[in-house]
Amino acid sequence: MARYAIGDVQGCAAELRALLATLEFSADRDQLWFVGDLVNRGPESLASLRLIRALGDNAVVVLGNHDLHLLALAYGAELRRKPGDTLDDILRAPDRDPLLQWLLERPLAYQEAGRGDLLIHAGLVPQWTAAEALALAQEVQAALRRSPEGFFADMYGDKPDRWSDALAGTERLRFIVNTLTRLRVCTAAGRVALKAKGPPPRARKGHAGRPGGEALLPWFEVPGRASGATRIIFGHWSTLGYVNTHGVIGLDTGCVWGGALTAVNLDEPIRPISVSCPGYRQPDGGGS
Repeated sequence: MARYAIGDVQGCAAELRALLATLEFSADRDQLWFVGDLVNRGPESLASLRLIRALGDNAVVVLGNHDLHLLALAYGAELRRKPGDTLDDILRAPDRDPLLQWLLERPLAYQEAGRGDLLIHAGLVPQWTAAEALALAQEVQAALRRSPEGFFADMYGDKPDRWSDALAGTERLRFIVNTLTRLRVCTAAGRVALKAKGPPPRARKGHAGRPGGEALLPWFEVPGRASGATRIIFGHWSTLGYVNTHGVIGLDTGCVWGGALTAVNLDEPIRPISVSCPGYRQPDGGGS
């Protein structure tokens, strides 16, 4: 059995089909690990969601920020609709309810027993081990499934911007969600800069919103991060592109922006396997 990890699909169903053909994917042999952001911004969000759900147990999926945004709209957060959303085909589909229920049941982090690899959408703050990240993700999942409407009413926002074990309630849940689905850069102290986009900084000082000149780094480059012993597979950062360094594999290669949809075989020497995308959106400098 091969385990293929696949980057952000974002509604690019044709490219996903082409990638599965390139991989010679076999349902009786292979498993597909999706880093999240199955939908939005691309032209075929509904087809993408149907295709991945139909894979059944062959697909391991973690939620990305765009997947959560779709669920938020479905559960009443209409005021959060964005001009670039391409989610109406799902929200109007005759099978929307089973599709959304399936998506709601996906985790925010996944680690297969005995394998060790951790699958997330975006990042971890330096203070979290892989085991702590999984436990925190489960806190969010329990709250989300207990009351989706209440959860999404409080999900949006950039504060708090620093982790503390003492965080509780809405602030605790929001920080966990933001880290696992939106994080790109942070400081060694665990302060996150969620609005930082574009190419990765190289220990820049005095970034906007960083009083005291704390250095911002890609989350996986922070020296001594507690999750350093675990191989982590993630997406979310199209301007970063494919990376295989510092014990992580980054797979968002900007398919929807005219880049490529990329996979790697997690059980062989890592090499990217990609199919190109014609580009359905103009890059805005932010990535996913």
